Amino acid sequence: MLKRYIIIIIFLSLSNTSFSQNTRITNRNSIGWYNYFGTFKLNNKFGLHTEYQFRRNDVITEWQQSLLRVGVNYQLNPKIQLRVGYAWIETFPYGEIPINGMGKDFTEHRLFQMATITDKAGIVDLSHRFMLEQRWVGRYSNANLNKEDEYPLLNRFRYMFRLQVPLKGKEIKDKTPYLAIYEEVFIGFGENVNENIFDQNRLGVLMGYRLNQNIRLEAGYLNQILQLGREVNGRNVFQQNNGFILNANFNIDLTKKQ
Repeated sequence: MLKRYIIIIIFLSLSNTSFSQNTRITNRNSIGWYNYFGTFKLNNKFGLHTEYQFRRNDVITEWQQSLLRVGVNYQLNPKIQLRVGYAWIETFPYGEIPINGMGKDFTEHRLFQMATITDKAGIVDLSHRFMLEQRWVGRYSNANLNKEDEYPLLNRFRYMFRLQVPLKGKEIKDKTPYLAIYEEVFIGFGENVNENIFDQNRLGVLMGYRLNQNIRLEAGYLNQILQLGREVNGRNVFQQNNGFILNANFNIDLTKKQ
């Protein structure tokens, strides 16, 4: 079973690397993502999720994106968790070909619905994450404006597969290092989808360490392939972003007495 999942990850990576090679413009950037994730358990069924992602270009010297996300978790059963929430995103004009055609930063407001399914195969922890997003993405009707005056609705579907395996012992418990690999694909759909029906793909390879049941730290390599929603000189534009990712994960059980 593990071999099958690894083959799926490799296939998705190769497929997106070769996609539209002859007709696209490729823009390469070096990125650094520094992320906080905090989950607060309220009772056996409900919890709160908080998240902030500090995304930088040129590793850390300039802005790529700022993302704040909050949500409510519902534990349907031990293997299935549901989440609904809101995200605020600010995207900046980084790289040689900015996402916004006028070279401006823009704001996005987002609602999302998510389901995460977890499983185990031997010593390997597996998860499948399915997400729907309703995105109101800021747009300028002309270059003289200093603030977005339009917020068209864009819809997106995301699927992420992740596996992680302990590097010591047979399970990830306190003071255990582990290896994690994940692949996520983003698909745009709906009335306002433009060039980027294939929106982006992310591949991460992380070394993690679980300090205790409340804190996990992860660091490693991130590859992001992102297609712009517009053409330049009649050609599709793809960003090939490679860099560093650092995650701090906090899982706090508020039902326990201090």
